[in-house]
Amino acid sequence: MAKPVLLTLVGLGLTLLKDHRPSYEARLKAFREVEPVQPPNCKLVKGIETGSEDLEILPNGLTFISTGLKYPGIKSFEPDKPGKILLMDLNEDDPTVLELNIVGSKFNLSLFNPHGISTFTDEDNTIYLLVVNHPNTKTTVELFKFQQEEKSLLHLKTVRHKLLPSVNDIVAVGPEHFYATNDHYFTDPYLKSWELYLGLAWSYVVYYSPNEVQVVADGFDFANGINISPDGKYVYIAELLSHKIHVYEKHANWTLTLLKSLVANTLVDNISVDPVTGDLWVGCHPDGMKIFHTLNSPPGSEVIQIQNILTEEPKVTRIYAENGTVLQGSTVASVYKGKLLIGTVYQKALYCEL
Repeated sequence: MAKPVLLTLVGLGLTLLKDHRPSYEARLKAFREVEPVQPPNCKLVKGIETGSEDLEILPNGLTFISTGLKYPGIKSFEPDKPGKILLMDLNEDDPTVLELNIVGSKFNLSLFNPHGISTFTDEDNTIYLLVVNHPNTKTTVELFKFQQEEKSLLHLKTVRHKLLPSVNDIVAVGPEHFYATNDHYFTDPYLKSWELYLGLAWSYVVYYSPNEVQVVADGFDFANGINISPDGKYVYIAELLSHKIHVYEKHANWTLTLLKSLVANTLVDNISVDPVTGDLWVGCHPDGMKIFHTLNSPPGSEVIQIQNILTEEPKVTRIYAENGTVLQGSTVASVYKGKLLIGTVYQKALYCEL
């Protein structure tokens, strides 16, 4: 009796796999190609070879870059080496990067695996860098103070919480206060793969402070990038596999209310916000199949600019696009004084004039 039941369950499982394949490929935009679009005078950034998954540009042009991410199922050129935080000065004519020293007796550098990053500048101009970290495939948020003269990061605190099991990105709203996206509900690798394949849409967003932690938005099919408007009134969330940018109103008690959603014809990753214009710059994946699965051809890159997102007729413009011959797996893009910096999940970074 057991064998027929087992065979029936196997048969049902195989049927489920087959039935979900078209939906899975549609969510990943599988096999999509893009027409190349490139701004003038683009060049690869020297010193970045193992990713630039997220970046944050300060008002003075100094830029933090996370590199060396090891993420389950995604390629890594240095799987046995720890990640780093790089510093770049966009005021230089030919900017290069340097690795920031991390100091602090309790921080384990050998397990550093940085993902999303965000900065907060206090009233006394102290700059805090908050970094999503995945030591041994787990999740923490690391709090650092930037020491500009020493070109170093002073480790202040490690945050762990049961509502922060699979954090992808964060946006800081205080020295140790932030919103965070969890890209999966599950933490077990096997269950995470099923969650991704079946499109369960169980991922969620959390507000964290030392005194209060709460889920403020849920029901996402892979919540990814997150950022905030220059006036602090709105929070933007990228839903990778639904190809949407969601706009939420932020309330005084840190809860969020959905105002609108913008559909993009691409997989939206990290969001940067122009502090002057309020425009959104989004690193995107034209074909997610090439990111989550090792195929013969490399993943492409795409950057979109969203203007007037709070109006009834926002304008979406493709600023950069190519199919992986130059830049593979773009995750983030940000602008500073007419220059565009594009980062990738595991490869290089590109610097262009607009």
